[in-house]
Amino acid sequence: LDTLEKWVTEIFSEIPNNGLPKPSFGHLTQPFDTPEFHKLYRVVPIRKVHSLTITWALPPQEQYYRVKPLHYISWLVGHEGKGSVLSFLRKKFWALALYGGNGETGFEQNSTYSIFSISVTLTDEGYKHFYEVWCPAAAFSCCFPNVWKNECVPFCLQVAHVVFQYVKMLQKRGPDQRQVIWEEIQKIEANEFHYQEQTDPVDYVENLCENMQLFQKEDFLTGDQLLFEYKPEV
Repeated sequence: LDTLEKWVTEIFSEIPNNGLPKPSFGHLTQPFDTPEFHKLYRVVPIRKVHSLTITWALPPQEQYYRVKPLHYISWLVGHEGKGSVLSFLRKKFWALALYGGNGETGFEQNSTYSIFSISVTLTDEGYKHFYEVWCPAAAFSCCFPNVWKNECVPFCLQVAHVVFQYVKMLQKRGPDQRQVIWEEIQKIEANEFHYQEQTDPVDYVENLCENMQLFQKEDFLTGDQLLFEYKPEV
């Protein structure tokens, strides 16, 4: 360690510190507030696959790295057990897989905005139903009873609608009743951090350098992996 410290000092000590603050583009709000963003785009893939991706442009979330709200939401959306979006779609033979979240890359998370996406891999049958099928609400109330309780009006039952209604349910119920889930995620991430495999030193140093631009000094080593604070208001 002493040798490495000596090398770093010799190599980087001559680099001048110009005293300039870190660049921020937070004043460039709502970069996707255009008519083109609020549309459905159909893209013909090269390989035979059907995928539905729904993307939200959110205010920048990197300042909440100790809470990690998008990681928390992606955990709930990506749940595959009873009552989940994927469980329902699989029963209908409409979907094979579902994942959601934020890649935490410069494009998906920065000082201007944050991107949150939910992507569903569809079956051929699911592709036929991703946007255009009608059925009574009562037929779907068993999956998310907190959303359609006592409702009997017809609605458009489609893959996209199912995703939006699940997000609506999460929003309606709020985070106050889910601290247990957040604490479970916190413990899992802590275990993965403590028992992770040793990475390549070059990759590790590169990751630390990136963390130094994003987190407080005490969180350089853990800020990109651990959950620290539960804040329902965030």
